[in-house]
Amino acid sequence: MSLQDDFWHTNPATQGRTLAIVVGGGPAPGINGVIRAATIEARKNGMRVLGILEGFRHLSEGRTDMVQELTIDDVSRWNNLGGTMLKTSRVNPTKSERMLRNVVHALTELSVDYLVTIGGDDTAFTASRVDELAGSRIQVAHVPKTIDNDLPLPGDAVTFGFTSAASAGAELVRDIMEDARSAERWYYIVAMGRKAGHLAWAIGEAAGATLTVIPEEFRQTPIRFQHIVDLLEGAVVKRLAQGKGFGVAVLAEGLGEIIAEEDFKDFKEIERDEHGHVRLAELPLGRLLVSAVRSSLKARGVGLTFVEKNIGYELRCKAPVPFDMSYTQALGFAAAHALVEGGTGMLVHLEHGRLAPIAFRDIMDSKTGRTKVRMVDTQTDRYRIAREYMVRLEKRDFDDAKTRAILAQTANMTEEEFVRRFRYVAE
Repeated sequence: MSLQDDFWHTNPATQGRTLAIVVGGGPAPGINGVIRAATIEARKNGMRVLGILEGFRHLSEGRTDMVQELTIDDVSRWNNLGGTMLKTSRVNPTKSERMLRNVVHALTELSVDYLVTIGGDDTAFTASRVDELAGSRIQVAHVPKTIDNDLPLPGDAVTFGFTSAASAGAELVRDIMEDARSAERWYYIVAMGRKAGHLAWAIGEAAGATLTVIPEEFRQTPIRFQHIVDLLEGAVVKRLAQGKGFGVAVLAEGLGEIIAEEDFKDFKEIERDEHGHVRLAELPLGRLLVSAVRSSLKARGVGLTFVEKNIGYELRCKAPVPFDMSYTQALGFAAAHALVEGGTGMLVHLEHGRLAPIAFRDIMDSKTGRTKVRMVDTQTDRYRIAREYMVRLEKRDFDDAKTRAILAQTANMTEEEFVRRFRYVAE
């Protein structure tokens, strides 16, 4: 223990107790800021702080050796670093009762009194189960982290890391848009996000992409693969009618979740599980859409260059932007402080700058027993306004005879063929 740690000993009630910090799931900008703030607040209250290495991987095996004691000196400059200094993993102990009990046993062996978990919905669920199984032995607080922004925080509150990832993604897409213009080509960019389209939407909106497509805009699911093909091809035709043979479409990877699985039966390159179901995580969505749109246009004599690209891994370990640096300091402090004050079984949340913890039970879906997933609200004015700045086929394009004729001619189709093929995507 350093002299700097000694200086802060002010709380006899927590003197000599132990707080552990574990990071689960994928990386996100700002993780180190939470670790730093929680460590400093715990040390100021006289606690020992243990950083659990590689998420729940080793705890789920009952191991207690993969830990790192943290001091204020250790973490003092971590707030501006990307990635996670404690490393992480996607090992999910809730898949096995034995693994979950190993976690609680290992934490007990380490004399852990307080646990701060940092992660997304899976880690939040693990934290809730640890809290339930450990009872009064360990107090648990979860800090919501994900670049997907899909945890059910109240109002417009974002998960930390989302703002930094969206900023980095928008910068990347802006550069790709310049390449599209310079080389006269289309890019289909698939952005991470699992089920929800928050990240894709934020990136496309900020960068001014030609269009952005997210799963939430489809009211009835599943949808057909051809629906997305026609939506994208319609945008290409409309752009060509404006004299531009280039553009950038940002696509949420969650689109793969809502496409009818039968539509993938003819694609040999798609990986399937032992039951024959499509492995959506491995779905080459961008490549499939590029191939389908290119082939459809080429069949009518319209030749354009298309390129597919996935983004997400480039964003997860970026250094946090100032918003996330400040936000994670507040969240890390709030997590440690709430535990010191006797709280447990909660997701840490700040509302109007004040600590407003949310009980684990209030973020769980009563039907699935899992953490709720927050989707993009397509009923907001902001969503409607952003749609107005995209290039997509709209109902008015079909209602205006002159526009309809130009679009059909550009697509090398009769007006009747054009209307029959594309009108539904505008409705």
